[in-house]
Amino acid sequence: MTSAPTPLRRAVLQRRIRIVVAVTITWNVVEAVIALIAGGVASSAALIGFGLDSIVEVLSAAAVAWQFAAPDPERRERTALRIIAISFFALAAYVTVEALLSLTGMREPEHAPVGIALAALSLAIMPFLSWFERRTGRELGSASAVADSKQTLICSYLSAALLTGLLLNSLFGWAWADAVAALVIAGFAVREGIEAWRGEACCATPASVLTGETEACADERCTDERCTDECCTDECRTSSPSQGVDRA
Repeated sequence: MTSAPTPLRRAVLQRRIRIVVAVTITWNVVEAVIALIAGGVASSAALIGFGLDSIVEVLSAAAVAWQFAAPDPERRERTALRIIAISFFALAAYVTVEALLSLTGMREPEHAPVGIALAALSLAIMPFLSWFERRTGRELGSASAVADSKQTLICSYLSAALLTGLLLNSLFGWAWADAVAALVIAGFAVREGIEAWRGEACCATPASVLTGETEACADERCTDERCTDECCTDECRTSSPSQGVDRA
């Protein structure tokens, strides 16, 4: 068992997480704008879906921020989760339709060099951000930061799927590869939507928790019957006073 970091070290670690969270959100915004524009030009369902997914991720953070801006955030929790779920379902439906149009030959995706560059850049950046936040979160004793780093890593998997589909279409003219990549993104969106609708995102935390501005784990959250996954278990464990680690 590692000892708790000193107050000075905690301040440094919290500042690092604050920076990586800001960078991640900013990158998602830039990524969404470029992907949607390039996807529209190239009629790429995968690229458009990738951009929409980035927007939904930012909207999800905004929905959680809206929830915790209220004096009684618990009253807004279900509404926030519904907003997140519906956003993911809408994304999945749109991308699926676009993918089917491509598979049936009604829409032919073109070569998308900007999309390839964006996917490659995202594939290079996101794993590093995930590793950096996970490493910092573990030292700080913040399971919230570690969980957020896992979400960032999933985004890198989507980047890999997008890059594969765009390259296969550009190099070999396999238009179906773009549609398959789009369906992978749609499947991910459906999974995230179902989890949010069921309330399995109860461990989701706002950026203020990740940056150490508010406490990460309340006792009642740890006893919530919906909250039995690894995320909640780890968060309560790292927040336990018996371990000598302050709540991040």
